[in-house]
Amino acid sequence: MAHPELTAAAALSAWLEHLAHERRLSPRTLEAYGHIGRHYLTFLERHRGESQRLADLGTVSAAEVRAHLAERRGGDHPLNSRSLSQTLSAIRTFHGFLDRRLDTPSPMVALVRGPRVKPTLPRPITEDQARGLLHEPEADPDLPPWEAARDRAVLTLLYGCGLRISEGLSLTRADAPVPETLRITGKGGKTRMVPVLPAVRSAVNAYLALLPFPLQPSDALFRARRGGPLSPRQVQAAVQILRGRLGLPDSATPHALRHSFATHLLGAGTDLRIIQELLGHASLSTTQKYTAVDAERLLGAYSAAHPRA
Repeated sequence: MAHPELTAAAALSAWLEHLAHERRLSPRTLEAYGHIGRHYLTFLERHRGESQRLADLGTVSAAEVRAHLAERRGGDHPLNSRSLSQTLSAIRTFHGFLDRRLDTPSPMVALVRGPRVKPTLPRPITEDQARGLLHEPEADPDLPPWEAARDRAVLTLLYGCGLRISEGLSLTRADAPVPETLRITGKGGKTRMVPVLPAVRSAVNAYLALLPFPLQPSDALFRARRGGPLSPRQVQAAVQILRGRLGLPDSATPHALRHSFATHLLGAGTDLRIIQELLGHASLSTTQKYTAVDAERLLGAYSAAHPRA
């Protein structure tokens, strides 16, 4: 049923509500979509010279969408091709919602083609580099022992279980001592069971033994220096310091440990579909990127070792 008097801003809010409650997207993804949507509506109002209503969104032309993308490519904060492609995808999704739920089709939007995006491969680190990251926190004499144990536990969890940083930090005190399998809630609210290695359980137990703060079962398991929940940014900052001390490249990030988990399993002969389940990928094509990484690694080893390469 159409709502012609609904404002464009209200239509955007309805879309974000739909994404939050029906699609169950993460807060970070919702924030990104909201940012894209507000930029888009602001452009349309400035371009058309008046505030926009739902009915107006049904008349958006392909040229207007292209003009918006061109504007986002320039300016003070220009977007690269990958971000522009994500912007166009969000705009299409928004208009698809307006068509299906608010009876306001905008067929011209489908005519807009996004920029070509060069596919990028995951950038894992080697097994030796991963081991270095896991052990380096305890080599810092200025870091309180409980914080060193915490950093090692978090990084061991990411590498040993292949978790996203948000997944690792979502664990609560009730999740520890860590069992042999963890139920992880990933992107889109999808749950998966992840086996936990003894080394991971040992690292988490060592952290708990030194943790100076009492926790309730529902409290976040990993705590910052002053007792609040540890944030992804704090983990990223810690890894930045560690990789500087170890001389590792900038690609050695917390998320690289997840990539390394997958690549090292693949190199050991693990079936791709098992890796897909462990990582929580919705599509096997996402997981298949790791086969290209492994092939690239093998080719590099061949080139270095073969006398005629």
